[in-house]
Amino acid sequence: MDLEEYARRQIRLGISQDAIRNGLADRILEFKDRAGREYAEELADAVIQEVKFSSGLHGDFFEFERSGVGMGEFGVGSRGTGDFFAHRELARVIGKTSASVGVDEMDDAGAVALDESAEERQYIISTVDGMHSRLSDFPFLAGFHVTRATLRDVYVMGARPLALLSDIHVADDGDVAKIFDYTAGITVVSDLMDVPLVTGSTLRIGGDMVLGGRLTGCVGAVGVASYMTARKGTAPGDVLLMTEGAGGGTIATTAIYSGFPEVVEKTINLQFLRACEALLADPVIHEIHAMTDVTNGGLRGDVYEIAETANCRIIIEEEHVRGLVDPAVGEMLESLKIDYLGVSLDALLLVAPRQAVPAITGLMDSIGVKVAEIGRVEAGPPGAALVVDGREQDFTPRFRESAYTPVKKVVDRNKADFSTMKTAVRRAADAAIEKKNRVIRQLSP
Repeated sequence: MDLEEYARRQIRLGISQDAIRNGLADRILEFKDRAGREYAEELADAVIQEVKFSSGLHGDFFEFERSGVGMGEFGVGSRGTGDFFAHRELARVIGKTSASVGVDEMDDAGAVALDESAEERQYIISTVDGMHSRLSDFPFLAGFHVTRATLRDVYVMGARPLALLSDIHVADDGDVAKIFDYTAGITVVSDLMDVPLVTGSTLRIGGDMVLGGRLTGCVGAVGVASYMTARKGTAPGDVLLMTEGAGGGTIATTAIYSGFPEVVEKTINLQFLRACEALLADPVIHEIHAMTDVTNGGLRGDVYEIAETANCRIIIEEEHVRGLVDPAVGEMLESLKIDYLGVSLDALLLVAPRQAVPAITGLMDSIGVKVAEIGRVEAGPPGAALVVDGREQDFTPRFRESAYTPVKKVVDRNKADFSTMKTAVRRAADAAIEKKNRVIRQLSP
């Protein structure tokens, strides 16, 4: 419950201060039932006072160009076309940088050259992943899966992870134990992969203004690479290989909220990370053009992003993909009528020339990781196709990833006009760029 947002909305609606005060006090007592009415009303008065003082301020530091489009309405964070569009607009706001792999390339992590003059160039690889929002009540799972995800993003750039960092935010009424359980989940992965957790931050969500026990946070990782396997290395003539996937935070969430708790255990593994360790230790790594994890909107989303970044066409053979979904996970998704191609499977996707395939598959076989060739890369306009029963079908991402919880199935029905929303979002990004440039000019010597 966001007290500040509640007060702002009520004031905008012209509700009387007494009514707002009483409403706020009621909301406060829903969460702090031992506080007493007097405390609740005093806190409500303070909230209203702060909201009034902070309203009506003008200028670049207090105002922003509103798009009129909500995050959920546009699908931001839902790994579909709206999310991809928003991220490309974010890249425009950031602008062109000196990075070797920047945000405009929509890769798993960013890269900066360590020493341009060195004979063997090395790159600092950095990334950050947010925990799955629906794992707030399951802190250990949240910490485990977000750590595994951020390490994946470093590994698939061809880098060895060196350090982890963590950021934890818990709402005002959340149990302090959540930060310990979350950190325990992080350090299981950290300890087993020998990548130390070295720093972080622990705060409340919204300070005193947000009531409830919601947990959110992220884990970042830093690594070093001398040979990068970024998506832009994908080239016509390459083939795509994929390892078996049992999913991570998304599949765990599906299992918990759909009545399949026994499937959660399938997601607790380090198979992906150990596969990457084996690849980095083998000469075959220098033959691999690109690596990624099947996460962002599932295979649909990742293949789309690779095709866009590498400016090529990708063909996927559906019959070869289905067998790479963990059987228990696959049965759950099928019973829930969830499109397994549009949900995060946390499988490893490799792009390499055909002559490298025997060495890659042999290495994966030697460590007990199931892998198969699932597609190919062709020259042509950026895009993707899925071959089903010998016929090509469109394989572009949907507005949102596959609806994988009962709530998402309801939310996914309500869609506004996407083109209108895109125009509004782009206009807001333009305004942010203009503001950025104004402030840069103001601070420039």
